[in-house]
Amino acid sequence: MAFVTEQSKLLSVTAHIGDCKTLLAFDLFDAQSAVNLAGFTIQCQPDGLPPYYLYNTLQFETPASHAQDPHEPPNSSVNAPVHKFRWLHVPGSNHQGTDPFFGEYTYTVTPRYFDDKQSLTALDPAQGVALKVYMGPFAKNKFKLGFTRGYTQSQAFTHHFGVNALIRPKSEELLFDTAQVSGSDSSGAHYTFADEYAWLGLTARTQIFALLNEVLQNPSQYLDVFAYDLNEPDICKILLELARQGRVRIILDNAALHHSAAKPTPEDQFEAQFRALAKSPAGILRGHFKRYAHDKVFVSFNKDSALKVLTGSTNFSVTGLYVNSNHVLVFDDPAVAAEYGQLFETVWQGGVKLTPYLQSPFSSATFSVPQGASPEADITFAPHTAEFVTKNLGDIATRIQQEGSKSAKQASVLFAVMEIDNGTSPVYTALKNLHADEHIFSYGISDSSSGIALYAPGKKTGVLVTGKPGKTILPPPFDQVRSIGGIGHQIHHKFVVCDFNGSDPVVYCGSSNLALGGEQANGDNLLAIYDGDVATAFAIEAVGLVDHFQFLDRMASVAPPAAAKMPVSKQQAAVAAGWFLSTTDNWAKPYFNPDDFHYTDRLLFA
Repeated sequence: MAFVTEQSKLLSVTAHIGDCKTLLAFDLFDAQSAVNLAGFTIQCQPDGLPPYYLYNTLQFETPASHAQDPHEPPNSSVNAPVHKFRWLHVPGSNHQGTDPFFGEYTYTVTPRYFDDKQSLTALDPAQGVALKVYMGPFAKNKFKLGFTRGYTQSQAFTHHFGVNALIRPKSEELLFDTAQVSGSDSSGAHYTFADEYAWLGLTARTQIFALLNEVLQNPSQYLDVFAYDLNEPDICKILLELARQGRVRIILDNAALHHSAAKPTPEDQFEAQFRALAKSPAGILRGHFKRYAHDKVFVSFNKDSALKVLTGSTNFSVTGLYVNSNHVLVFDDPAVAAEYGQLFETVWQGGVKLTPYLQSPFSSATFSVPQGASPEADITFAPHTAEFVTKNLGDIATRIQQEGSKSAKQASVLFAVMEIDNGTSPVYTALKNLHADEHIFSYGISDSSSGIALYAPGKKTGVLVTGKPGKTILPPPFDQVRSIGGIGHQIHHKFVVCDFNGSDPVVYCGSSNLALGGEQANGDNLLAIYDGDVATAFAIEAVGLVDHFQFLDRMASVAPPAAAKMPVSKQQAAVAAGWFLSTTDNWAKPYFNPDDFHYTDRLLFA
């Protein structure tokens, strides 16, 4: 079930269920209920554990002037209600550390009010709405989904690991020890690269290593691998051990980015070590079609049949898992795994050459997965002919545009697509032109610092932000975050969600960059998944990324001249400098305007 809704006479609360995260949306039923509204207090209770209040980042300038719970810090939402009509909760950090509980959670949301003197009044439990949802890794029947965390530019990363944390050792060693100390936090406690990687890789990393270790620990299983970037040390170590046991074949990209005779790349180093260890029938094949061998796929099998397939946008590399925002999909479905296994065999036998592949059935066919153990899906395997690509991407663009035929309350497109200003695609054109149609609400992000028109939040036509902001200076009380420069793309996803909470949901995802050139020149797989639960998980991913980077984009400027002389009222100074997203973030006002119930928030109740 994609969402749960509960309500009282005053308030409705909807919880949209994602992958280890819950998107909460709050709706007051009438204007009178919003008079002197101060925000919302959110209490959270994991099953069998004590309840706690979620924390705000902002707090009142003078907490003593407001009703306060003395057992809670000033920024607890019981003392500083959140100024949002929606809140994305990812468990951990303040209350559970880096190893949170997964299972049933009870959320209690209570509207808060100011009195006539603009002081926060005491919490009234009778006004709260409680609901229960599952919080944990996404799984539905035989299908699993995982996302990287992808937030190296965040308060949470800074608090856990510091603004100057290393993402990998400074040496160029391929198989470095991830258990070595990487750095220390603000309290002086040491952490390892493995600690960082578990936090940054999140459920995408969990799914990848679950499949790898399942094969490694079962001598009757084998693995076929498509890899583009390949330098994550612990992944490489498992693949090399499988090579020593004769249980893995790998098709590895050898385009210029990944191969150099003069200065061997990490992929070249891996190939050399693989060949030195491999026992037949293990093997490795380097190639790149016309441009890239761009798939990121594991297929497990035994002597009788294919077992599972893992695919998605996540490269098996340090940046792919621990810097980029990415996704993985796992089909525990022999029929789907067999299709990918036959694809591997076709590419292997054809030597990763374009012409033999274009003559195979895979290049011009769509593999359809009926609804059952796996969600209903259509899958295509590039490279394709120009005619096939034009129709395939054109159909996606048409589906995006079809949202305009629905009522304005329902039409929505949410997306995260790498570099939509680089390359030619009817999909890119459709995404960039969405704001021209007032019937479609769009919420999107791309990884580019130029060529993207940034639409402000609160507009009916939607929001588009860049996942590569310039120099970001954050106002108090926020801590500064690291620069993204030099450590890779932030937005590496390639997904588009249409009608996530309607009657016709679909998410387009996978390794394909959704560009005409890439679909004709690269080895890729592109999936269309027709499932509301899956679409909701991707929609939540888009909302989180857009909200996060919209804030950083707003801060992407040099510090204002007055910053060095900021007065005691830091929040007021920050607001005066225009440093907050909207009045919903503005603690300088005695209360926030209920009209700031943005279109995005309304969409969550559609």
